Amino acid sequence: MILKDSVVIILGIAKYDGPFESTSYTVAKYLAKDNDVYYVDYPYTWKDWLTKKDNAYLKRKPLFSSKSDGILPTNIERLKIIIVPPLLSINFLKESAFYRYLLSINEKIIACRIEKAIGKQSIKKAVYINSFNFHYPNLRKLLSPALSIYHCVDPLILWHDRKHGVISEKLLVKESDLVICTSRQLFEEKRRLNPATYFIPNAADLSHSSKAMDPSLVIHNKLRSIPKPIVGYFGNIERRIDYKLLSDVIKANTEMSFVFAGPVQESYVPEEFYTLQNVHFIGRIPYEDMPAVIKGFDVAIIPFKKDEVSNTIFPLKLFEYLGAGKPVVATDFNLDLKEFTMDEVQYCSSADDFSAAIGWSMDNDTEESRQRRIAIAAENSWDKRLSQFKLLIEQSFNENE
Repeated sequence: MILKDSVVIILGIAKYDGPFESTSYTVAKYLAKDNDVYYVDYPYTWKDWLTKKDNAYLKRKPLFSSKSDGILPTNIERLKIIIVPPLLSINFLKESAFYRYLLSINEKIIACRIEKAIGKQSIKKAVYINSFNFHYPNLRKLLSPALSIYHCVDPLILWHDRKHGVISEKLLVKESDLVICTSRQLFEEKRRLNPATYFIPNAADLSHSSKAMDPSLVIHNKLRSIPKPIVGYFGNIERRIDYKLLSDVIKANTEMSFVFAGPVQESYVPEEFYTLQNVHFIGRIPYEDMPAVIKGFDVAIIPFKKDEVSNTIFPLKLFEYLGAGKPVVATDFNLDLKEFTMDEVQYCSSADDFSAAIGWSMDNDTEESRQRRIAIAAENSWDKRLSQFKLLIEQSFNENE
């Protein structure tokens, strides 16, 4: 089989119109270039139905009805969204036979909506991709597609995910025809459960991040009053960040401004960060404004802490930074990344090394090095990665015929 003019069903872990670009929806958009793709939007629950009244909810509400087929068109001709009716709110329950029974009801609701939207016969010829939505492991059995794939993009870290997800993901990995992981560590873990497991790293939308190189692009207004030079981070400010190392680096470089662009999970951020004069939290920035923010960085950083899950992280922002031509300094949280970034990213094990790397990057940022970064990013684009993804699906499909 050649994956062209086929039906592809993707159960995503993200809302199709969420505030951040997601791997799930990026895969859907890419495959829709020459396939009929149905992206099953991350389902609402009855709790959401009672509490949410925002625009995203109101847009979906008419499609919740049992009379609706749930299909929402997009601006991509061959990509359609499937909106599922509200599901039972069950994650608060302890792991038990009763929880699994209620989960099976939710899975039947999702399956019935997909069947109504697409038709049973088309589903039997379809490729089904569970894109890290490990909450619904048995949906593939109800759909009986021609090929089922689990796309594993992250470790299960949060208690909310691990509560039922550890068991559910194991089922999903074991019973999928193909498992694709975005980090080498995840690949090593999952192939113990399923030998048909492969490693294809994450990538970046370089057509977007490269806009930072446009001379006519104006630096984002939230950076204009911040003193230069700027050391910047774009992304969630949460548990993965090594705040101890960062604190030492920030205090050792008082002549530099440290800018954090993204939503802040305040329970993880030490109080002292709000008192340091050269630290600036500028809040969540829409994805479309990302190039204008990164353009204002002199050095971009990825200060993740090194712990038991670090080597499973393959951050999109790494290649977004490089695609914007920016020098990058990171902690040595996952040294597998060196293979993909050559010598253009400095990976540091201590605050002293991190400070030295920032200083060196500022002093040695040349046009030649910028072009090297852009070239490296081009080798790690979504077009390249998803071509590999597509080829792997085709090979697996042929083997399963």
